[in-house]
Amino acid sequence: MPTDYEDLEATVKSANQELYRAFREQDMGAMTALWAREHMVACIHPGWHVLTGRNHVLTSWRAILENEDSPDVTARDEQVHINGDTAFVICTERVDRTELVATNIFVRENNEWLLVHHQAAPFSRRVPVVEVEEDTVN
Repeated sequence: MPTDYEDLEATVKSANQELYRAFREQDMGAMTALWAREHMVACIHPGWHVLTGRNHVLTSWRAILENEDSPDVTARDEQVHINGDTAFVICTERVDRTELVATNIFVRENNEWLLVHHQAAPFSRRVPVVEVEEDTVN
């Protein structure tokens, strides 16, 4: 039997998956519905400057989704973290044959999990981290 946290986690993950479905299907109506109305929103597309405000963010999504060369994007390795009425999802985006790391931040508005921030950027594969002993750090 799932816990309340597991139920919340599943709901946030579903909202995150809806973002990528709307992206893949170029569904501007769904994309618009996913973004918060009562909270400030921001978005950083790969290689872009910060966009703030619902109008600027949705205008950017409209330009992306209306582009006939809009890429096929999927998300995987989703990690959901919930803190009260705020949640964030860290995931790997697959854009054609490229991988990006993405963070999607959601808030609960009128009992729905809605986006307030999306950021995606390229990354390199993990490099082993060498632990440094405290005694050797000045």
